[in-house]
Amino acid sequence: MNRLDHAHLFSSDIEKTVEFFTTMFGGTIVYDTELVGQRNVRVDIGGGAVHVYEQPPRGAGRPLIHHLGIRTDDLDALVAHMRAQGAAFPRGIREAPAFRYTMCEAPDGLLLELYQVKPGGEWMVGAGEPPPQDPAAAL
Repeated sequence: MNRLDHAHLFSSDIEKTVEFFTTMFGGTIVYDTELVGQRNVRVDIGGGAVHVYEQPPRGAGRPLIHHLGIRTDDLDALVAHMRAQGAAFPRGIREAPAFRYTMCEAPDGLLLELYQVKPGGEWMVGAGEPPPQDPAAAL
């Protein structure tokens, strides 16, 4: 079986970045060691992981990843927890037919999408078949 294992992030402040993912999402540090000449910290978040590489983001002050998608069972509770820790959600929570989501920034300007699958939307995460496409909706 293939599955996404991790996203690898550059970080200008590795302590701040690791603290963000452990505090905001209850992440667990799996290891903190030197790999290929640089400090590398693996943080497990609910079965997926981020690897934080002790090196500033490259190019124009922006990370190489557009966003990380973090699935949650309770979006409202996660957003409330993160707001209490100082996170900002400029556009609030948005509703889509199969899921609810919001966006916020992590250290170094990394964009995060936090989302909750609605009942019937399990196909989004590989469980079940997608609903039939309405040809008129594609126009």
